Amino acid sequence: MKSKLKELESLFNLNFNDFDLLIRSMTHSSYANENNTKSNERLEFIGDAVIDLAVAKYLFDHINEAEGVLTKKRAQEVCEHSLYEYAISFHLEHYLLLGKGEEKNGGRQKPAVIADAFEAFLGAIFLDKGLNEVYKVLNKVVFPVIKNNLDIEDSDYKSKLQELVQSDKRTLSYQIISESGPAHDREFIARVTMDDEIIMGEGTGKTKKEAEQNAARETLEKLAKTDMIHND
Repeated sequence: MKSKLKELESLFNLNFNDFDLLIRSMTHSSYANENNTKSNERLEFIGDAVIDLAVAKYLFDHINEAEGVLTKKRAQEVCEHSLYEYAISFHLEHYLLLGKGEEKNGGRQKPAVIADAFEAFLGAIFLDKGLNEVYKVLNKVVFPVIKNNLDIEDSDYKSKLQELVQSDKRTLSYQIISESGPAHDREFIARVTMDDEIIMGEGTGKTKKEAEQNAARETLEKLAKTDMIHND
């Protein structure tokens, strides 16, 4: 176990003073319960705050936008899906310590488990050596992705759709109408309804949030073609 985590340490040229912090950051609660040790949950709490701050500073330095835009962009870059993508870019899932049951249930492929471990990893680095050391990871796997996203149109389709219908005093609701696949590879279908009766669109995704966003995106594309709201 220690030799494998040494690989993770060297990947980012880290040098832990307290190597137990690195071990704990990779320790899922299922493994901790089976082996009477500490899980990564408290480190996840710290890591969540660390990446929020670091991404906020990066966005502040790189785009000249109002607070609301910065807040929305930060939320997109530190959401579960984004954290999962950062983590799998360097195969963090290979280093996880999982309980037997969680391993059998596909925990090593679960986006939530991997995203939480990434936050815990950052939290461990921060507690061990401070924020500058965390930037060794962020500069390599997080900020390059955000840089590529800076000029991409805002992908929060739910907010865009909500703003559009509010002008006509309409209400929207989202419902997951189907889910399929094994626990580690679920597919969800979401439906967005207006005024509790008009089906506006459907979308699929690997998470419920992604499915809802895709449903909103499909609806916006339909409205762009038909101008349904304003000509209703």
